[in-house]
Amino acid sequence: MKIGIIVNEDTANRCTGKGCLDAFYKKKDSFERYEDVEVIELMAFTHSGGDINKKIEKMKANGVEVVHLSSCMRGSSEEYENLANILSENFKVVGYTHGSKDGKKNNTINLDKKDY
Repeated sequence: MKIGIIVNEDTANRCTGKGCLDAFYKKKDSFERYEDVEVIELMAFTHSGGDINKKIEKMKANGVEVVHLSSCMRGSSEEYENLANILSENFKVVGYTHGSKDGKKNNTINLDKKDY
């Protein structure tokens, strides 16, 4: 399973990514869904700024199947829902990485428009 993680651009300026990476490598929180998957690969760890279409094309070229929007995207980004919808045209989208799946501010978006 090939995974991408997209974090909030503003948060990326002050965050090390530890919460997202810890959850990924320990298969906890949003990554619990992969506990029976022998190999999961982190193919992209990027922020939401810049040319999202170019990032989508690179993730597709690298075989990314699922994109997790970071918990900081859910809690801090006005573009959270819009970005989830754009990404869902090419990937399964899981709307958080670590912490509560319910969120404090926004409900978690999970989209799977892609036909696997």
